[in-house]
Amino acid sequence: MKITRSPLRHLQQALLFAFLLFIAFPGPVSAQGIPELRVEPPFWWAGMKNPSLQLLAYGKDIAATTVSLNYPGVTLRDKVSVENPNYLFLNIEIAADAKPGKFVISFMRNRKLAFQYTYELRQRKEGSADRKGFSPADVIYLLMPDRFANGDPLNDNMPGMLETADRSNPSGRHGGDIAGISKNLNYLSDLGITALWINPLLENNNPAYSYHGYAITDFYRIDPRLGTNEDYVNLVKDAQAKGIKVIKDMIFNHCGINHWFINDLPMSNWIHRFPEFTRSNFRAEALSDPYASEYDKNRLLKGWFDTNMPDFDQRNPYVTNYLIQNSIWWIEYAGLDGIRLDTQPYPYKEMIAEWGRRVFEEYPDFSIVGEAWLNREGMLAFYQKDAIVSDGYNSNLPSVTDFPLYEATKKAFTENEGWTEGMARLYYVFAQDFLFSDPYMKVTFLDNHDVNRYFNTINRDLPAMKMALTFLLTTRGIPQIYYGTELLMDGAEHKGHGDIRWDFPGGWAGDSTNAFLREGRSKDQNEVFDHLKQLLRWRKSSNAIARGSLRHFIPFNGVYVYFRMAGDETVMVVINNTNDEKTIDTGRFTEVTSGYNNALDIMTGQSFPLHGKLTSKGRTAMVFELKK
Repeated sequence: MKITRSPLRHLQQALLFAFLLFIAFPGPVSAQGIPELRVEPPFWWAGMKNPSLQLLAYGKDIAATTVSLNYPGVTLRDKVSVENPNYLFLNIEIAADAKPGKFVISFMRNRKLAFQYTYELRQRKEGSADRKGFSPADVIYLLMPDRFANGDPLNDNMPGMLETADRSNPSGRHGGDIAGISKNLNYLSDLGITALWINPLLENNNPAYSYHGYAITDFYRIDPRLGTNEDYVNLVKDAQAKGIKVIKDMIFNHCGINHWFINDLPMSNWIHRFPEFTRSNFRAEALSDPYASEYDKNRLLKGWFDTNMPDFDQRNPYVTNYLIQNSIWWIEYAGLDGIRLDTQPYPYKEMIAEWGRRVFEEYPDFSIVGEAWLNREGMLAFYQKDAIVSDGYNSNLPSVTDFPLYEATKKAFTENEGWTEGMARLYYVFAQDFLFSDPYMKVTFLDNHDVNRYFNTINRDLPAMKMALTFLLTTRGIPQIYYGTELLMDGAEHKGHGDIRWDFPGGWAGDSTNAFLREGRSKDQNEVFDHLKQLLRWRKSSNAIARGSLRHFIPFNGVYVYFRMAGDETVMVVINNTNDEKTIDTGRFTEVTSGYNNALDIMTGQSFPLHGKLTSKGRTAMVFELKK
């Protein structure tokens, strides 16, 4: 996630307004006349590996109550009062043999029932702990739900939601929703996508500029303008039925200014607080810098992203536990296949390591990718699991976003070849993979929701676009494609984030074109769409791409050649980044090609003798399956 400035009111005004609302409107009352309370997580599961569960209970002066429950296998170990008397933290132990079911938690004051909550232990789905995450065999499609498709116009404006839909405002809500994604799963499946990363779907009930989803106001509720919790669960099921894994975007660094617990903080150190608004310096490099000052590190970790995004203090163990349990709750509840962690360096690194440990304790084969926006290989390597360049720190996260490779692709396909330019930019990134514990698990990309559209970056160069996509889908790593890339969507970040987050054409009733259909796309769009689709479909059947190692040869005369190898399967990729036709002497590659006789072009179906000379047209990338 990248910082975006918004016109929201000053922090102190926001907190004062929220406080006045809180004291003016007391909590709801049940039909029996007992004041209702909030308990999070709202339910849990029997049979989890970790027997400990910490419940956050919120109600007026709840700290003054005594708490009891009675259910076989469930023990209330203790209750913890904190600074704010409206909170209690209940530490519960769930025995391995505890059965699914419901039980009442009672809160008594002066021998009278002050609050009660019916808690449920649910039955885990069979094989839940054994779920498989995403891998280099997958291709991730990133979409922003508000900008993809509006499947249910009736939820564009919902009661109690502060911001209404305004499609004419590039920074406003446009009405895309879960229903729109569900209705277009066939489009993604037909394209060949195998994993779907959706920008945050949780409630962002703020007055303006929160369509992106990164200013959460309820960690257990899907934003009603996007759908319901049940809609999300059904989306995950439907996507998985079509062979598409679902990756949830999670944020541990901050929440939204209108979150209910920001309006009534449990403890003074629940968030970082300053005499006046203090913004982060956004210098994540400081955390791995052996010479960094404490001032710079603290400004990074404690500063806020923006006035509307309070910054969590994860050194508080209750904050850490709250966030960890929330992520496990969503994995289990929604049946997720993976998580994309927003702004990995910004929360305290010890919390991230503990989160990773606990998630993989429950789901050993799950997948997490951390967004570490660092453009230097060594600094990025610090954040991957089992880092060999760390100070002994282990994040426990198996995957990170490959920003150094992203930076290289911005120029590699459109500049003249040189010792360090053109294809050499790609080579030098890969040549530093020795810094990473597992470079094949890095998520690679040409663009995303925070940066220029790639077609804009390369000055709308169609051959460069096709070469870059071919490269992305055949090199090491887990490729991610930003929605609309297949349509040559354009946009520059410096014009505002709305310019890189245009609505998908055809996602709204009345759109002049429908790019979900072939006839709704231009000639150039269909050329790129078909190119991408053919690569994606072929990639699904390629063991060499899914599990193979990489062997590359230093770019020579403007041509970059690399191989992917797994067992007796070998794929050869030839990228000619010059304007001229090139004749390539394949004798240079005999250490890999020995034993193979022919090369099958996977795009054209033509077969060529492998030994001798190979001709490559200018500004093209060719992919060959080697045959014996």
